[in-house]
Amino acid sequence: MPRVAKALAGLVVCCALQMSVAHGGDWRDGGLKALNARLDDWGVAFSAAYIGEALGNASGGIRRGRIYDGRIDLGVDVDLEKAVGWRGATFHGNVFQIHGQGLSRDYIGNLMLVSGIEALPSTRLYEFWIEQSLFGGRLFVKVGQQPSDTEFIDSKFDDIFVNSALGWPGITGVILPAGGPSPPLAVPGIRVKALLSDAFTAYLAVFNGSAGAQGPDDPQISNPHGLAFRVNDPPWVIGQLKYSYRLGAAGLPGAITGGGWYHFEQFDDERWTAQGLSQADPLGTGEPAMRRGNRGVFAVYEQRLALSAVDPAKGVGFFARASFSPSDRNLISFYLDGGFQVSGFSAERPDDRFGIAMTYARISDGARGLDRDVQRFTGIATPIRDFEAVFEATYIAMAAPGVAVQPVFQYVIHPGGGVVNPEDPTQTRRIKDAAVFGVRTTITF
Repeated sequence: MPRVAKALAGLVVCCALQMSVAHGGDWRDGGLKALNARLDDWGVAFSAAYIGEALGNASGGIRRGRIYDGRIDLGVDVDLEKAVGWRGATFHGNVFQIHGQGLSRDYIGNLMLVSGIEALPSTRLYEFWIEQSLFGGRLFVKVGQQPSDTEFIDSKFDDIFVNSALGWPGITGVILPAGGPSPPLAVPGIRVKALLSDAFTAYLAVFNGSAGAQGPDDPQISNPHGLAFRVNDPPWVIGQLKYSYRLGAAGLPGAITGGGWYHFEQFDDERWTAQGLSQADPLGTGEPAMRRGNRGVFAVYEQRLALSAVDPAKGVGFFARASFSPSDRNLISFYLDGGFQVSGFSAERPDDRFGIAMTYARISDGARGLDRDVQRFTGIATPIRDFEAVFEATYIAMAAPGVAVQPVFQYVIHPGGGVVNPEDPTQTRRIKDAAVFGVRTTITF
């Protein structure tokens, strides 16, 4: 922890210097400009961003309530060729300082978290990697602690949304150990990216299979500061092939991505014990059977539908993603999302953006079968889980250079997949659909 604190303090100082230079500085402006120029000569660039959000559950969920949470992201990028003469290599590292209370855990009970920054309060190292460029920039190899959500199963049109599932898909974020390599937990791994042609790009990565130790503790607790650097867990392998193209006389850009993943860990069966009895059967042990490995296939489609008259790099964009995984060992077996992002629609506000999207996560047949078994063995008419879905509408307004204010509305349908409300003494009522309102503010330097 002291090392993290020192790193955080150093990054704060450096970013403060950068901001002072950017905003005119003071009587020491000449010295700060000289420092900034020297850092640039060394290939060093610091960055800082703050995301703060106030969110409230206006109806439904476990209970009504409101929260504030936030995340400071301090980072450094180093061009290692400039810094030490290492040709074609770059370094990136960043630290999160997470604070506040999440809305999903305490008020809604949903699977797909309302916010992508929702996490337990902590100060943690997130990314820490080196990337090497080879063969004239046709092959890139990244080694170190890194996430998967920025390149795999991703669309450039989903970056506006607040719900976590509209970043890292709801299926992988739920069924993979520790949620897979995504905020706030990155893991050690190796990623290879190959530019096969102007149209085709291939990705392959091998990650350590979990960011936290096995056991009952939340992985964010067992790896509290991102310094565990676990490398001995059964690995997770993911690969994808992306085809990029332009459509019509306007040359509207689009892309289709297909891929799959495999996890070498053992996974609990959702319904059966090793003896072949239901986990709900009082004559059984209640201990789930173990299934060797886990897998999934996925596809991503993204298409620019119209170009903006304000900026041809903006306009109307559409995305859709789908993923399947085995029903016997996963809570979610099918996932689908999609949405629209509109930008460049006003000459007066060229950087504002608007987005609407929907997610759908189907509860697996295995988990649904267990719910029916619970009804049969207990005689209580507990709900049969079926799906969780989220609708989101949001608008990003640039209030000032580097300052974005983002009102957001989400409607969460069947939180937890339609699970029993923990505050219902009869154990027969689902958690009600939840209506979430809030505002996110993002400041970047």
